Amino acid sequence: MKKKVAFYTLGCKLNYSETSTIARSFTNSGYESVDFEQWADIYVINTCSVTENADKRFKTIVKKAQKSNPEAFLIAIGCYAQLKPEELAAVDGVDLVLGATEKFKITDYLNDLSKNDHGEVHSCEIQEADFYVGSYSLGDRTRAFLKVQDGCDYKCTYCTIPLARGISRSDTLSNVLDNAKEISAQGIKEIVLTGVNIGDYGKGEFGNKRHEHTFLELVQALDKVEGVERLRISSIEPNLLKDETIRFVSKSNSFVPHFHIPLQSGSNEILKRMRRRYMRELYCDRVASIKKSMPHACIGVDVIVGFPGETEEQFLETYNFLNELEISYLHVFTYSERANTEAAQMQDPVPLKIRQKRSKMLRGLSVKKRRAFYESQLGTIRTVLFERENKEGYIHGFTENYVKVRMPWDPRLCNTLHEVELKEIDEEGLVRFDFVPEEIRV
Repeated sequence: MKKKVAFYTLGCKLNYSETSTIARSFTNSGYESVDFEQWADIYVINTCSVTENADKRFKTIVKKAQKSNPEAFLIAIGCYAQLKPEELAAVDGVDLVLGATEKFKITDYLNDLSKNDHGEVHSCEIQEADFYVGSYSLGDRTRAFLKVQDGCDYKCTYCTIPLARGISRSDTLSNVLDNAKEISAQGIKEIVLTGVNIGDYGKGEFGNKRHEHTFLELVQALDKVEGVERLRISSIEPNLLKDETIRFVSKSNSFVPHFHIPLQSGSNEILKRMRRRYMRELYCDRVASIKKSMPHACIGVDVIVGFPGETEEQFLETYNFLNELEISYLHVFTYSERANTEAAQMQDPVPLKIRQKRSKMLRGLSVKKRRAFYESQLGTIRTVLFERENKEGYIHGFTENYVKVRMPWDPRLCNTLHEVELKEIDEEGLVRFDFVPEEIRV
């Protein structure tokens, strides 16, 4: 009988793309992939270490696996596994910890699946993570996450990602296009481009540090791939989102009007201490440029509250800046000290209760912004891609500009695109709609 393996992913879209690729390597090696809630011989947990909560969740997921099969072989991979391999190896039940480069050769380490008193560690020095492994997700979602870039050369004072993933490096353009074609051939309607710093695409494409291609050239080439209905850009740094790219997306065949642009702070003083590569004025310019070309575009923002030394005045500067910007929603992160980062050594840490209060204020602002954006879309005709999941009797979907809609469950709609007129917002902020008759479709 085939041995069974189950996977759990913590963290970002990039992790999901890599988990899916690693899962396919197991299937190709003769294993049967099952849901994480099921009994399995092997459980693989792809970890994250962006926040303290992600670290804590790892132990919870380990216990969940042990509950399904106390004798299962447990493997930890991902960013946390690279940063703190011995710490993970010491967690009760963990048998194997693989670092940044080893995780892609995971099946080579499975000759002996006997349980150990202490996890075995295979972890490289991060300087050795200088080669690229292409990845994309398939099978469990309506959209696929396509990895185009890995690592980061930026030195933000709060971030551990360069320590966990190494230098900035990119997939070859030809391989990205081949992967996009493979995804399309599976009947998936939407591809989300992902990486650590995707605006830096082209650096390290053939193992050297210069840019062979630009992000704009990547976008232009992907737009020509036949069969891809939708392409979506995930998080991109404001200093790397150029006017040329914005203009191209506004006229694109496939790229949708949705951008997620990290801000982190609306205070220039805090941005300097974070060692970000822009000031708030540039961020404001990027938002204005998008809205000029695509007034209906959705713009998401990452922001960190409680960075060391952040005063009440600087937080309010961020709050007011975001309140006045024409953005659509926020992803709010409460600052947490990460080992081996410059910020963790800074003076004047913000008390935890104040961090939590500021986070709550910005989450409230996000609700307000999202509702205002949804209201601005009422009466417009948009195209919805419906998801595959039945959530409490409803099917959900997203418009091209990331407005979430729902209707009573109908399996015939799964993974299909439909033009709709957005009609009203319900109590959860989701939009009710009417299907547009075929004879009056745009």
